[in-house]
Amino acid sequence: MIIRRAKEKDLNDINKLLCQVLMVHHNGRPDIFKPNSKKYTDEELLKIIADDERPIFVAEDEGEVTGYAFCIIEQHKDNNILTDIKTLYIDDLCVDESARGQHIGKELYEYVLDFAKKEGFYNLTLNVWSCNTDALKFYEKMGLVPQKIGMEKIL
Repeated sequence: MIIRRAKEKDLNDINKLLCQVLMVHHNGRPDIFKPNSKKYTDEELLKIIADDERPIFVAEDEGEVTGYAFCIIEQHKDNNILTDIKTLYIDDLCVDESARGQHIGKELYEYVLDFAKKEGFYNLTLNVWSCNTDALKFYEKMGLVPQKIGMEKIL
């Protein structure tokens, strides 16, 4: 297995994984997430693949993408209240359902962490839906701790 930046040729494999992760969220929160849809159009996804401010890393095994990590570079320059730190935000991390349990998620996460360290980021952040207990356990195992907590009251 290799981990590398996503390329246009990965579009179909990435779309397959985007649908899988959407269904995890839909099953956990059908009041918020629509079934049978995807986060990005093909056009949007191709723009993201080409954007150095939003790198996508993919795990590839024998020519097949088995996982991805969508990242976003964040920095609040000249903000009134926030310091000017550079953050690498993991917007989405997914491993193909058929490849789970093979430590691909761990390797993807460690690759992204190493990238962030090499590029001089201050921190690495992400959000997890509380209904996604497997993801919560995974990220805690990777050493992440809560930074902030989102709360709601359904009316």
